[in-house]
Amino acid sequence: MSAYASYLIQTFVTLVAVCGVAFVVLYGARKLGAGKAQGAISLAGRLPLDARRSVVLVRVGAHVFVVGVSDAGFTRLGEVDAGELPVVEPAPDAFSKVLARVTTKRSTAREDA
Repeated sequence: MSAYASYLIQTFVTLVAVCGVAFVVLYGARKLGAGKAQGAISLAGRLPLDARRSVVLVRVGAHVFVVGVSDAGFTRLGEVDAGELPVVEPAPDAFSKVLARVTTKRSTAREDA
């Protein structure tokens, strides 16, 4: 086997090992709940203004803070009682709609056959 071929095999094996380790770490972190909100704080809403600026609603207990977010940092714009916010059900994303439509078509086609 030539030196070039052994180099390619070694590179490929190393790449597979690194991807495997990354998968295990990310899967383990997700199972442990890393990155999930904890406690009495949650994100109530977000309105992107442009690529780098947005307005977010941060719910802390019975209060909701209106916060401006930009490259310069965070700016408190105001405060609203949590009871004044309408209850909005999260809309399914486009992928969920397409997946539901495809699975419905497949199950209908199987029942017809």
